[in-house]
Amino acid sequence: MFTSSTLTGSKPEQYAQLQAQAQALVHGERDRIANAANLAALIFNSLPSLNWAGFYLYDGQELVVGPFQGLPACVRIPLDKGVCGAAARTRQTQRIEDVDAFPGHIACDSASRSELVVPLVKGDTLVGVLDLDSPELARFDEDDQRGLEAIARVFVDSLA
Repeated sequence: MFTSSTLTGSKPEQYAQLQAQAQALVHGERDRIANAANLAALIFNSLPSLNWAGFYLYDGQELVVGPFQGLPACVRIPLDKGVCGAAARTRQTQRIEDVDAFPGHIACDSASRSELVVPLVKGDTLVGVLDLDSPELARFDEDDQRGLEAIARVFVDSLA
C-alpha cells in the first residue's frame, strides 16, 4: 500500500522525492490509465495550491480527458485550442502565469488562474499532456516546470 509523505527540502529536492514516488507507483505497471490515475492523485495530493491535476490523452484527432483529480473537466480539446492544445501541437511545455491573458484559453474551471501543461511524447508519437491548474496567479516557476517534466517522463517511460 502506498502512503503519501510530506515533501521536504528545497523545491528541486521536493521534486526529486516526488519523482522517486512516481517511479515506485508505476514500477512494473504498463497500463497507461492505471499509471495516469495514480500519478494524477500523487501530484494533486503532494503539491500545494492546485485545483486540478491530470492527463489528457491524444486519440489521433484531439485530446480526450483521462484520469485526473479536481472538478469535472472539459472532455475534448482540439489541438488548436487552449493551453493543452498548444502544448500538444508545439510539443513544448506551456507555463502560463495568467490564463486570462492566454489567447483562446479554455476555462474548464473558472477558479483557475495559472496553468502548466507538459506534452507527453514517446519517440515521435504524441501520447497526450499532463495538465496542472492553480487558483493562484503565477503559481508555477522553472523548478515546477523541470520537476513536472521529469514526472511526465516517468509516465511516458512506463508505457508499453
